[in-house]
Amino acid sequence: MIKKYSYAAFFDLDRTIIRVNSGEILVRQAYKNGLMSKTDILKGLYFTFLYKLDLIPTEQIILKMARWMAGLSEAAVITLCEEIFRTYLVDAIRPEIYDTIQFHKERNGEVVILSASMPYICSQFETQLNLGSSICSQLEVVDGKFTGHPVGRFCFGDEKVTRLTRFCEEKKYRLTDAFYYADSISDYDALNIIGHPVCVSPDKKLARVAGQKGWPLYNWK
Repeated sequence: MIKKYSYAAFFDLDRTIIRVNSGEILVRQAYKNGLMSKTDILKGLYFTFLYKLDLIPTEQIILKMARWMAGLSEAAVITLCEEIFRTYLVDAIRPEIYDTIQFHKERNGEVVILSASMPYICSQFETQLNLGSSICSQLEVVDGKFTGHPVGRFCFGDEKVTRLTRFCEEKKYRLTDAFYYADSISDYDALNIIGHPVCVSPDKKLARVAGQKGWPLYNWK
């Protein structure tokens, strides 16, 4: 029998469920495993530098970093993601996440990961946290290899609004009842449309907005 939930509680992944950025770890380990060239890793560091100076949109970085995957075996990336989850990510889950997820489950809430990360990463957290689903970015695979192109838009920025709204409509949940836990100003649109926005260890811009709007703000470990 399929369980019928009353509402949805969405959680961002990087720096929300976990205290680190899984993408940065993925790139670093891909290089160590010979899946990225030195040129690719230097470009990645350069784009990260531009992002920290607010000189390039995050979505452009995601698109550029996706292109280095062109020609890579999907099976090899799946293996890599499983490896970095066991080695780096499972211990990076914030302790408060377990209790927060349990809080929503006890109130008949459906807990969903909403992230720009790939399904190979998100699925690891689904299993670890005993969740039913995740909404994430998909990359095109042809004959077992990545083409370097996304399937649709990356689950980032206003695309998160589209995805979570569609999810709630399909499940007959009200947006006014929904929760969204996130850490970045890039999540502003999704936080602003949801009934219960929650800011987790937010960046400076989101912390300022949270203060102005009276949104709950938690500095988790």
